[in-house]
Amino acid sequence: MLTTLLTLAGCKNGGGEYSQSVSEYATMQVAPVNKTLSTQYPAAIQGKQDIAIFPQVTGTITRLCVNEGQAVKRGQVLFIIDQVPYQAALATARANMEAADATLATAQLTYDSKKELFAQNVISAYELKTAENNLLMAKAGRAQAKAQELSAANDLSYTEVKSPSDGVIGTLPYRVGTLVSAGMAQPLTTVSDNSDMYVYFSMTENQLLGLIRQYGSKEKALQSMPAIELVLNDRTTYEEKGTIATISGVVDASTGTVSVRAAFPNKNGLLHSGSSGNVVVPAVYKDGIIIPRAATYEVQDKVFVYKVVDGKTHSTQISVERVDGGQDYIVTNGLAVGDEIVTEGVGLLQDGMPITKKK
Repeated sequence: MLTTLLTLAGCKNGGGEYSQSVSEYATMQVAPVNKTLSTQYPAAIQGKQDIAIFPQVTGTITRLCVNEGQAVKRGQVLFIIDQVPYQAALATARANMEAADATLATAQLTYDSKKELFAQNVISAYELKTAENNLLMAKAGRAQAKAQELSAANDLSYTEVKSPSDGVIGTLPYRVGTLVSAGMAQPLTTVSDNSDMYVYFSMTENQLLGLIRQYGSKEKALQSMPAIELVLNDRTTYEEKGTIATISGVVDASTGTVSVRAAFPNKNGLLHSGSSGNVVVPAVYKDGIIIPRAATYEVQDKVFVYKVVDGKTHSTQISVERVDGGQDYIVTNGLAVGDEIVTEGVGLLQDGMPITKKK
């Protein structure tokens, strides 16, 4: 049972030995435990996909069909670009198509007639071949006219700029009367698919190594890790839980971290692309050695505890992983089950100091 510091530490006598005044300190015996601990990571929230909307034809905007922040469905019209020149182009293409149909019909009649006359030895093979070539040219002309009609119809359809997916409309920098084109630098708007949100955060290389050791591999960690929570910017916990979807396989050399992406459902539209928060990642430790941070002290970035051996303190270096917001440490090396350590007041201790544990 953990206890608190009650008396002052003993002092050394002139011979370098500690006096008989023995202090009482809280101690604990190391034992394996099963515990779920949580770690928070700062996170950036983005939509499942942010699609930049560009026009595919040139013209002036004649109508805005949506407002900023409006939810839209796939295929919904967002903008209308001046359709008059494209309607005229389509009408011309259709007229050319009709003319090509007439030319083809005439060429077919001529060829059929020439073929009959050639069978009766009335005309030469040259005249028949000429009629056949004219028929082939008429067919090619019709195919060309058909392609032009299809292109004109596509251009006209592009004057109605439609949403490629369900989502939410971003800013609308262009208004009615603005000349736009396919080569413009800034998009007409952005459609953010917010049905599911991606939450990005970074994990240190050591934390990644800890996950791999715990689950066996990165792939098994992704399959086995429990659901995670999201704390929003107003410090409230998001009602839906998410899952970690991907962990980058490359460590950023400048930061020593890997990028992690989690997915959260967003049925109520509470999450918005561009916002921030903190993800809370639980970790289940089975038969782990977990000690309070208060039981440790640091010297030159190395972590130590005081073991109690034969009633005296014994400074011992350990390897740890910080968990539970840094309040607890998981000991990966340096302690064994059954060891007894001092849990409070370690800043007042020295190596080899006699102590008694508080009962």
